[in-house]
Amino acid sequence: MISTTMRRSGVAAAGGVAIALALTACAGDDLGGGGSGGGGGGDTDAACADYEQYGTFDGETVTMSSTISDQEADQLEESWADFEDCTGITIEHNGTNEFESQIFVQVEGGNAPDLADFPQPGLLERMHEGGYLVPASDAVMEEASANYTEDWLSYGNIDGEQYGIPIMGSVKSFVWYSPSTFEENGYEIPETWDDMMTLTDQIVTDHGSDAVKPWCFGIESGGATGWPATDFLEDMVLREAGPDVYDQWVDHEIPFDDPQIVSALERAGSILQNPDYVNGGIGDPRSIATTAWSDAGLQILEDNCFMFRAASFFEAQLPEGTDVGPDGDIYAFYLPADSADEQPLLVAGDYLAAFNDNDATMAVMQYMSSPQWANSRVSIGGVVSPNQGVDPANASSDVLRLTLELMQDDSAVARFDASDMMPSSVGAGSFWTEMTKWTDGQVDSEQALTNVENSWPDS
Repeated sequence: MISTTMRRSGVAAAGGVAIALALTACAGDDLGGGGSGGGGGGDTDAACADYEQYGTFDGETVTMSSTISDQEADQLEESWADFEDCTGITIEHNGTNEFESQIFVQVEGGNAPDLADFPQPGLLERMHEGGYLVPASDAVMEEASANYTEDWLSYGNIDGEQYGIPIMGSVKSFVWYSPSTFEENGYEIPETWDDMMTLTDQIVTDHGSDAVKPWCFGIESGGATGWPATDFLEDMVLREAGPDVYDQWVDHEIPFDDPQIVSALERAGSILQNPDYVNGGIGDPRSIATTAWSDAGLQILEDNCFMFRAASFFEAQLPEGTDVGPDGDIYAFYLPADSADEQPLLVAGDYLAAFNDNDATMAVMQYMSSPQWANSRVSIGGVVSPNQGVDPANASSDVLRLTLELMQDDSAVARFDASDMMPSSVGAGSFWTEMTKWTDGQVDSEQALTNVENSWPDS
């Protein structure tokens, strides 16, 4: 389950400052709404110089659909305001929680938007199968190829053509903890899986009781109950079996219940099904199935548990006023692999794709593939982008800075959330259901995975 599920359920240290100054200047009232590419002359021309490459358009409108709504939609629209002023393009954004169903109604009814921001590669691929999408233009590809890693681009590439560009993202391979509690107890951030399990046992020895445990976890999420357990398994597959096996599993080139996947689930179970390890402040391991995923993490703040595995977007679930940082009330460390030299990342993100190749459409897509836009959006706050041109200093929190640093680490191997790439009847269906049953103790690891395998649709 990806970060955008919460809506359903680098090269710029100096550049970031320059961009911010340019954007501030370009947003001035003297632009008079744009449309002429800054034809007012003088300072206006200078402010809009960074936008000349996208062309000028006389009052054209580009429509965009997405899952992004409320405050986040306002922030998105703020991020391209200067592009609109300087190019003359108006971006008409429609964000809705019903995006997944509405986009098909729109497209099949002949009313497709110019662009859509897809929260899952699987959904983008379904739209491509219907013949509705157009590949990114040469100008978009030149921009995207310069700013995104091959891993990130691969999830928007279908049959050798690039259709989707990853404009925003998150890292899911995090463990949240209390820095002050760790310091008080002399605990260090683990660098390997064995280090983390040794720390887990030490916490049991030092603090273990009916109420206090090393870990807390929850998977209840309304109609999407189960997705946090799928995330946990996916991280274990990356660590237990490696990225190549992960890819084969996602593509169903090996059975869902392959012994390597069973072993990975058993690794997850070594934490989630151990009554000495979970569920701090809540109950026994079975309580995971009925505990709201974000409520579980709040036990860190109550000193009922010491560690909580969750994505970077957990920060948004914390109470107002919570000090998040390496010296704060709560922070996160990378979920370690077997070796400190390994750094597999479970990631999620949004992919922008086009329904036509109009010049204005492609101009918007090119701009949103650039470090210029990515730094603009990240500076506004609350999100990160896998664009390698983002300056981490522009991130609005320490956790988001850490997320960007992990994304930009050349040694990291990124893999997209598996459930979001599988057929929806599996990824958002039987996979969630069986992980819930497994967490509740109704089925063992092998049976849970076999049940999912038996549910895989015929090709």
